[in-house]
Amino acid sequence: IKGSITFNKVKFSYPMREEYSALDIPKLIIHKNEKVALVGLSGAGKTTFFQLIQRLYNTNKGSILIDAYPINRVSKSQLRQQIAYVPQEPVIFSKSVVDNIRVGRVNASLAEVETAAKLACAEEFINDLPQGYNTLLGERGLLISVGQKQRIAIARAILRDSPILLLDEATSSLDAISENAIKTAIDNISGNKTIIVIAHRLATVKNADRILFLEKGKIENEGSHKGLMRTSNKYKKLAELQFL
Repeated sequence: IKGSITFNKVKFSYPMREEYSALDIPKLIIHKNEKVALVGLSGAGKTTFFQLIQRLYNTNKGSILIDAYPINRVSKSQLRQQIAYVPQEPVIFSKSVVDNIRVGRVNASLAEVETAAKLACAEEFINDLPQGYNTLLGERGLLISVGQKQRIAIARAILRDSPILLLDEATSSLDAISENAIKTAIDNISGNKTIIVIAHRLATVKNADRILFLEKGKIENEGSHKGLMRTSNKYKKLAELQFL
């Protein structure tokens, strides 16, 4: 697939709260290779947006299409082969660095693993480990920091080489240096994948092609960072609180 995503008259409520609209998007087109950021306060619908794209839930009304294909007409396994997902808290296994990155594609060569690590800005810290790519990371990755875990997760996603990449709060609990490394990693793969980023930290998404400001399940505003600073008081307040 090419990687465009279309929301068409989508409405969704969670089964336990059917009276509350979790997402209501009449029309949205995310173009192939576009980098889009989802911004908004907690409960705005950002996580729901990701859950519907991956078919963890089905829409109550309307449809979501990838290219021209309604996602509810293909199997979940086929759909998820087209999507790479980096969660807020990535799982690190008690195996070597190379094995952890190969979770993205188990038959990848060492050269492909190293290329993915370089794009994910993980190469430098991996080379500083006692046995480099062969270093065992311990239970839940206890030998590396949170930021380093995130970079390994991004390397996995790069190695998977799916046309759509979803990044869920990838910098939510990182220091400034790690945050900048993640930002660079995202920039390194921009332009050849459709990237959607959930972000509370706006510094990482200032240069997104488009920012969607969500509130109560609806897209209240959209545009570039500079554009939203002019047109959205709520976005501007959020940015000012983060000293942007």
